[in-house]
Amino acid sequence: MVDLVSSLVDKDGRPLFDLQSHSTWSDGVLPAGEVVERAAAAGVQVLALSDHDAIDGTAEALDAGAAFGVRVIPAVEISSIDPEGDDLHILGYDVDWKQPELLEALKDFRADREGRSDRMASALRELGWTVDDAPLEARKAKGLPIGRPHLAAAVFEAPENAARLKEEGLTGSPTDLLVAYLIEGKPAFRTRTHPTVPQAIDLIHAAGGVAVWAHPFWDVKPPETVGATIRRFHGYGIDGVEVFYTEHDRDQTLYLADLCDELGLITTGSADFHGPAHKLFSKFLDFELHGRDPNLGRLAG
Repeated sequence: MVDLVSSLVDKDGRPLFDLQSHSTWSDGVLPAGEVVERAAAAGVQVLALSDHDAIDGTAEALDAGAAFGVRVIPAVEISSIDPEGDDLHILGYDVDWKQPELLEALKDFRADREGRSDRMASALRELGWTVDDAPLEARKAKGLPIGRPHLAAAVFEAPENAARLKEEGLTGSPTDLLVAYLIEGKPAFRTRTHPTVPQAIDLIHAAGGVAVWAHPFWDVKPPETVGATIRRFHGYGIDGVEVFYTEHDRDQTLYLADLCDELGLITTGSADFHGPAHKLFSKFLDFELHGRDPNLGRLAG
């Protein structure tokens, strides 16, 4: 175990792995190969390209990994519904990314995602916002998914909304609009219809992969609720938790690490890279281990 840990961190205890990133196949702004190239330049040695409900960038990412000396783990981030009501994300690592059953399921999930995007666009219009359809239709024409960041941009960049954005203090970036209107509990948010978290875990396992709950404290705030959810997901068969995350503070990280140690779950981490200009997720390896050793299980190599 010591050798595995030492290969995952540098001499100063900083991570050399980053196990969540996004390309133009979902809500990132760079092609998959460029994501890998930038990760290599930042010092990442083990990377997961984990687009939402899409695994189409894997071949390009693997080729770039071979070219730039980065070990790329085939991955996907599945948007799922907790049976108790929350929209949560389950990461699937080291999956058979060519498995027909996985590809067909992801296609179905993207269709549901598109339906949700349409419902949220309608909700934004009902709330009086102009939604610029042109960039959204351009993405659809290329076969690319539409997520909340794209909807937020379609509102933020429409000139008709400039005065209202200023009035509501949402002039910084599309992320401001997204947080104000398109996250759970906000007025234009609409939920998915499927899959459930157990279904996502089962799909990942059927594809030979490792299932991990992404960024728990990003979606669920009270520690006691997060802990109860992890225990419940453990009962569903989840393999690990994204403990080390750019938006997790020290107390949250140590809480998660202790619970995972207790339950025998692996502990992954990421900066959740979306692009170099993203307001929150723009820098690889931008997360802290807070003195704890990561346990990546078989993902360590």
